[in-house]
Amino acid sequence: MEFNIRVQPKAGRNSVEIDGDKITARVTATPEGGKANDAVVALLAKRLKVAKGRVHIVRGHKARNKRLHIEDMTADEVFARLSESK
Repeated sequence: MEFNIRVQPKAGRNSVEIDGDKITARVTATPEGGKANDAVVALLAKRLKVAKGRVHIVRGHKARNKRLHIEDMTADEVFARLSESK
C-alpha cells in the first residue's frame, strides 16, 4: 500500500497526526544526511507494529512531501493502526 505523507523535521516531539486522508509525521531528527527519513521510517514502523524493512520511502527523499510504501498492508489497516496509536 502506498500513501502520501507530510514530514516536519526538527519538531519538539515525534508524532503522527491524521486529518481526514492527510498524514503528517513530526520527528525530532534533523533533515541532514537522511536522519529525518530514517526517523520517519522508524516512527511509522513502530506505530504500525511492523518491521522497519517493510516501510519504504518511494519518492521525496529530499522533500517534506513523501510517498511511502508499506508492504503487505491495506489502506484500511494503515489508517486503523495509526488512528489507534495516538
